[in-house]
Amino acid sequence: MLPASVHSLEDEFEKIIEGILSRGYGYSDAILTPSEIRTLSHAFDYRQNTGEFRPAAVGHQAGKQILTEIRGDQICWLSEENLMPAEVAYFAKIQSLIEYFNRTCYLGLLDAEFHYAEYPVGTFYKRHLDRFKTDSRRKLSVICYLNENWQLDEGGQLILYPAENQIESILPIGGRLVCFESDKLEHEVLSAVRPRRSITGWLRTR
Repeated sequence: MLPASVHSLEDEFEKIIEGILSRGYGYSDAILTPSEIRTLSHAFDYRQNTGEFRPAAVGHQAGKQILTEIRGDQICWLSEENLMPAEVAYFAKIQSLIEYFNRTCYLGLLDAEFHYAEYPVGTFYKRHLDRFKTDSRRKLSVICYLNENWQLDEGGQLILYPAENQIESILPIGGRLVCFESDKLEHEVLSAVRPRRSITGWLRTR
């Protein structure tokens, strides 16, 4: 018999799946504990203070370009060989998510790639898809926000376009984890009046 904590986590995973099936995206505000959000934020601060962040590019491999008129965030890629304890704990929950998706939805997910992202004040990311034309491995996009006490009037919403003439808006509240299919759901990030932080990544197939 699984412990109650595992059952409650799987309840949140199921909520995400139900959201993807019914409206094109799912989210949960209860996958990370407040303590886990704080420690991830401290790890984010450390990597930022030690100069590990770089301007994000658009495009793939040799076609990468830094185009701030399209995308203005600063990112730090995370390697499993060099993770801090808070990041190890986060990746463990992502692995549980992968295993649950594979067990219940037969997605064939193999691994994940993640980076921290910060959008400085006034920056944005225009409407786009997350899957590259030359690389089809990205199956699901996963975004977990690290913003303390975020308010509606501060902006920074994730705007989703799940269907023609349909627009959804998600506030980047700390601890909120959003998931959607990388090759199907166009989305954008609106500018904000204070820095907007997340740990963002993709669950990948072969």
